[in-house]
Amino acid sequence: MSAIRSALIIGGGIAGPVTATALRMAGIEGRVFEAYPGPAHNIGSTLGFAANGLAALDIIGAGDAVRKVAQPIRHQVMSLGHKHIEMPSLQDVEPLQIVERSDLHRALHDHAVAAGVDFSYDKRLISVDEHAGGVTAHFADGTSATADILIGTDGIKSKVRTLIDPNAPTANYTGLLGFGASVECSVAVPSDTMYFAFGKNAYYLYSAMPDGRIGWGANLPNAEYMSMSQARAIPNEQWLRTLRETYGQDTPGGEFARNTAPEDLVVIGGLHIMPPVPNWYRGRMVLVGDAVHAPSNSTGQGASQAVESAVQLARCLRDFDDPATAFATYERIRRPRVERIAERGAKINHGKTMGPVMRRMMPVVMPLAAKAMKLEETMRREQSYVIDWDAPVNERSELVWA
Repeated sequence: MSAIRSALIIGGGIAGPVTATALRMAGIEGRVFEAYPGPAHNIGSTLGFAANGLAALDIIGAGDAVRKVAQPIRHQVMSLGHKHIEMPSLQDVEPLQIVERSDLHRALHDHAVAAGVDFSYDKRLISVDEHAGGVTAHFADGTSATADILIGTDGIKSKVRTLIDPNAPTANYTGLLGFGASVECSVAVPSDTMYFAFGKNAYYLYSAMPDGRIGWGANLPNAEYMSMSQARAIPNEQWLRTLRETYGQDTPGGEFARNTAPEDLVVIGGLHIMPPVPNWYRGRMVLVGDAVHAPSNSTGQGASQAVESAVQLARCLRDFDDPATAFATYERIRRPRVERIAERGAKINHGKTMGPVMRRMMPVVMPLAAKAMKLEETMRREQSYVIDWDAPVNERSELVWA
């Protein structure tokens, strides 16, 4: 049994509750500290959850709770104006699940609470002291907490990442602003199909929602980076005018934009991709999820990779007595896989901002590109990945890049 008995987990989004729940399975008490005043049940739009992420959630018993609030997607179609290209599908792998981020947060939070995880809110981390007996976190409200280790699950703008390495890279802006909405309109969309559409001016995606509406997401090219708070400072009515101008000539994108009500528009702001982070850990601190690896949303793997990392870290902490060995083994297991997925996402992003000439060539280029990239093989490698929780971890095992 590990000599590590307690952990402070900074961030209560997706990776935080999963990390805490997995740690409890490993015999380690994990307490979650969140900067928001309460559970983040109203943040963001929809996201994709892949089979490998669901398999990791099944380990901690949360998979079915997510499936219950998700929509299975069995077909994925690339839409190039008048031409539709169905992407490869894996018949023996569980389909992609589309879930509202707020529903995902609620399911993971509630599952963690039921497992006995303690959550504290209004806890914005400002500094950390490491000492022989462990680590102490200091929060903006004047309180502090001490445990054996500290885990940063605090997202793309991670404070813990800068405490581990003041020179750590920050997330790169993809050149795209994200928006999402659910609309009522006459467009017929099969309930199990996701469309990835390259419009005349910009990329968007859409699928049917369980309640009969259409969920759509827009990736709006924008040279200037805008944070979520900056983007949300602009009235939704103004953003809708921009979206209607951008997608107005697209079918069915124009109809989605015209039917979106201001109160239904979710403004996400700048979309990010995390460059390789040199230092995943230092001393008694370590990073998990978007704080250390945030692939482009184009991969459909961001949430799934965060969950995988949470479970793998718990395994390593379970099987090693000292943090240094556990953290080093965790990084060795995870880094090759997440960085390969991030590289794939970066390539996809280039296609979202293509010029008009390339856009006209897409119907010819895309099938050839999919074949050249061995897309079906890539999907299988990513989505068939299953963590063996019961297998003991050793310092030389499980070197994977899949």
